[in-house]
Amino acid sequence: MPRLPFRRIHSTSALLGSLLLLGASALSGCASSGPRVHTTGALQEGASSRGPFSRVLVVGVSPDLNQRCAFEQFMAAQIESDSVEAIVSCFAVKKREPLTRESIEEAVVAKQADAVLATILVDRAWEVEQGGSRDTRGDASYKATDAGFAAGYYGIYSVPVVYGEFQTTAPILTLKGDVKVLSKLYETRGPTLVYSIETEAKGIEQRDSGLAAVTAGIADRLRRDGLIR
Repeated sequence: MPRLPFRRIHSTSALLGSLLLLGASALSGCASSGPRVHTTGALQEGASSRGPFSRVLVVGVSPDLNQRCAFEQFMAAQIESDSVEAIVSCFAVKKREPLTRESIEEAVVAKQADAVLATILVDRAWEVEQGGSRDTRGDASYKATDAGFAAGYYGIYSVPVVYGEFQTTAPILTLKGDVKVLSKLYETRGPTLVYSIETEAKGIEQRDSGLAAVTAGIADRLRRDGLIR
């Protein structure tokens, strides 16, 4: 796939624009049949900077390259503004597979990004037995909770640490039903974690409208809390 500038994709895709409108109407309550999205955000104590950030590298943490790239383009379109340049990692990194911290750091330097927004993508609530209790948030190698980070499943920029488990996780081909995702915003100096967002979406019927609604919710939370403008 050629590495096209994101701005060209953003300005020429009428389909993407219509999908983003679907996401916006879902968030505003104008479309009762659309996904219902709720976000919660938390600043990291001790972060040296809390923004606003102006050059954000967008990373979708998924073992499926197509899913990752699609999410990144939706997310970048939502945070792009006159004050923010959104950089799609799929186009910025030299090697798209596998996703590594080194490739992200190279893209950060090349694009002079001051922040990285990494999102762990999960499918609908998976009912998996974990340690004698029922876990509906994904399996141990693909868990969108802070517990997953505390347990060492993900490292800096949310890149998976245990690659064997990560790459054998079933690829997410659709976003349907009720989903939860976790986004983490890192300041590239350090790098250090600045902000975390948990997003819940209910009633997703189609992948594209679901991606539009989820990414719109994440971008709205970042703006409300002053991380981007």
